Amino acid sequence: MSATTSIEVRKPGLSTTVQDGGRSGYYHLGIPPSGALDQYSLAAANALVGNSPDDAVLEIVYMGPELRFTGPAVVAVTGAAIAPRVNGETRPQWESFAVAEGDVLDFDYLKSGARAYLAVSGGLDTRVDLGSRSTYVIGSLGGVDGRPIAEGDVLPIGSGGSGRAGLVVPEDLRTSTSKDVEVRVVMGLYDHRLTDAGRATFLDTTWTLTPVADRMGFRYAGGQLETVDREPPFGAGQDPSNIVDSPYPIGSIQVPGGVEPIILHRDAVSGGGYMMVATVISGDLDVVAQSAPRTRTRFVEVDLETALGLRAERKDRLARLYAALT
Repeated sequence: MSATTSIEVRKPGLSTTVQDGGRSGYYHLGIPPSGALDQYSLAAANALVGNSPDDAVLEIVYMGPELRFTGPAVVAVTGAAIAPRVNGETRPQWESFAVAEGDVLDFDYLKSGARAYLAVSGGLDTRVDLGSRSTYVIGSLGGVDGRPIAEGDVLPIGSGGSGRAGLVVPEDLRTSTSKDVEVRVVMGLYDHRLTDAGRATFLDTTWTLTPVADRMGFRYAGGQLETVDREPPFGAGQDPSNIVDSPYPIGSIQVPGGVEPIILHRDAVSGGGYMMVATVISGDLDVVAQSAPRTRTRFVEVDLETALGLRAERKDRLARLYAALT
């Protein structure tokens, strides 16, 4: 592929950003990792076009962009079910395909899921901030001037891509999306602030994802959690869900006021004063990422040993993905 190939943005979509594997090493300074919310779909898209797993792609939310290629390229779209089209002709997802100079790539309507990933062989060669091209809008870091792409932007593509058209991810290694999901969690760090009834409510309720669902956090409605009566410690505040400030792990679930649990995702703040009643296991953050508003969600408790076993299973699934595409 020519080093001069680039992508011209004709329409940006609803909220399309450049994302890669993430920006590690700065969370203790209040700078979140960012990166693709669905890390598995990111890896699959990059593998299809011969990129490294963490190379930069476009993360497409709910509605796709319209893009024109200034030269030939090999591309792939994974994640949410939103069919790509080249010059109006539908192309498959979870497969690599070629585009030619002057081709226009756009997308059909979203059918399921929430986020799709468009990878281009060679990767998107946008600016690097703190070791990553991932866009963190609040901090104006990475991507295109630290913001979602806009009409008129030109996205450079890295040279030396080795992708080839016709690679296909096997059906059993593709992400599935649903309006009814289970999200596995390890309870804590502050679940002791819940009564037994409050804990049961959290695990027994079918929660519904509200429209407040973005890269910072996913807010759910459906119940109210009963907390243990207490005399608030100095600095914690009067709300029963308040604590003295604590770091927030990515995937932790806070419940301000005991209502509407919020799953903190990859652009979340690094700490604050709300109790965290549970933490989503790392692999299931991808499930959260593909949840659209009104998705019905059950939180399923697992112990730490089980969570580590599920992490190993996810690593094995990635290994099988790479083996299938080489």
